[in-house]
Amino acid sequence: MRKILSLLVALVLVLTIVPAMAEDDTITIGVVYKQTGNPFFEAAVKGFEEAAGELGFTFLHNGPADSSNEGQIQIIEGYIQQGVDAIAISANDAAGVVSVLQSAMDQGIKVISFDSAVNPEGRNLTIDPSIASNIGRVEVEEIAKQIGGEGQIAILSAAATMDNQNTWIGYMKEELAKEEYAGIELVTIVYGDDLADKSYQEMQGLIDSYPDLKGVISPTTQGIASAANCIQDNGLTGKIKLTGLGLPSQMAEYIKAGVCEGMFLWNPIDMGYCTAYACVAMVKGELNGDIGESFEAGRLGTIEIMDDGNGNSFAIVGDPFCFTADNIDDWKDVY
Repeated sequence: MRKILSLLVALVLVLTIVPAMAEDDTITIGVVYKQTGNPFFEAAVKGFEEAAGELGFTFLHNGPADSSNEGQIQIIEGYIQQGVDAIAISANDAAGVVSVLQSAMDQGIKVISFDSAVNPEGRNLTIDPSIASNIGRVEVEEIAKQIGGEGQIAILSAAATMDNQNTWIGYMKEELAKEEYAGIELVTIVYGDDLADKSYQEMQGLIDSYPDLKGVISPTTQGIASAANCIQDNGLTGKIKLTGLGLPSQMAEYIKAGVCEGMFLWNPIDMGYCTAYACVAMVKGELNGDIGESFEAGRLGTIEIMDDGNGNSFAIVGDPFCFTADNIDDWKDVY
């Protein structure tokens, strides 16, 4: 009888331990975005949620309230202490988070940057929304079309340290240097730090400082929304043209009102979804992040890892899409 009881006790212990082990084996991803309350990253989280439903991982997500590098470092340190399996980050400062992410990698945590890359030595892979040169080019083409190829323009960026912003602006400058844009003068670049109030103030400063300003490019979702609001408040709709990267949900009213005739964006839901699939593949050992590899990303199909031209690996989700008054109603309730 005692042997039977012992066997029953052992069986109960096994049954209680196995689920715990299975739970412990669940992959956990720590997501770090640039700023809390930013609709772009709220949409990206939806992509992680969708992928989690398909792949069965768990994830945490957070970002600093002030778009600071220090805030992201604190969040990363917290994830390391919690023992996450992977960190997915959109960096406020490409170099500023390298050291703490190297510490994470030293402990076996996989690191993938998305949307805004971490320097190569601080991550295993980066996933870009599109080819950076195309992002810069289409925004210049659009503002040139809107202002008739002549006049002063300015750029309202996010933070001066943000790698993706600086890369896109670099390609904008290259495009503007072409002979076909000889009639356009880039007068200044200002930074709203992806904060609504500061971006609005910077746009107001452009209006006050450059009375002949014809157009503004804002390659950041918070910046373009604040710029549109400021232009409208000043009664300058149609007089100062606007383009950039914006969320359809935020910009629909301004596009319909003619404040912004055309803008661009990729799908942030797809961005989060693709990054999640890459994280899981990397944690499982199915992906190293090397040039020439590929991974399956659910409904997005096969994603190839390419050379960025400097021997570093990157993957692309898709090309920027142009939103206008003709199609904004199709997208404004999506993200």
